Amino acid sequence: MTLPPVRRVVTGLDGAGRSCVVLDGPVRSFEGGGYAWRTATVPADNSGSGDSAPDHFAYDLFHDGGSNFFVIELAPGERSSTHATDTIDYIVIMAGAVVLELETGEVLLRAGDLMTDRGVIHTWRNDGPEVARYAVVTLPAHPVGKGRTV
Repeated sequence: MTLPPVRRVVTGLDGAGRSCVVLDGPVRSFEGGGYAWRTATVPADNSGSGDSAPDHFAYDLFHDGGSNFFVIELAPGERSSTHATDTIDYIVIMAGAVVLELETGEVLLRAGDLMTDRGVIHTWRNDGPEVARYAVVTLPAHPVGKGRTV
């Protein structure tokens, strides 16, 4: 089953300094998902009205001091690489289900579940019959354990 595109709405200021919608459309796609937004720094610079979402996914973007807001789609039978990042990740399962593999076990996450990853080693796996979609926000964090692997 193919999921419908993810719509993103981004606010800003118009020429008169009033709140408005500056972008309304699909996330910027990359293979396996898409970017909704990205900031180069934290705290973010909210000035301007340009689109700051990259059109590719790279772990390097996680470790430059900014924030990331993206969507991942994991096909049935697919799994991510095992990895850790020096970030805190806020995750919402939007559709389907994914298995989160950790060093001490695993947990099944379903649509509607929220998850916070605190930079630990993990893998994502889709054992289900449908595409799993989850939204992720990453923010810089101090390393835990041995730190990032990507």
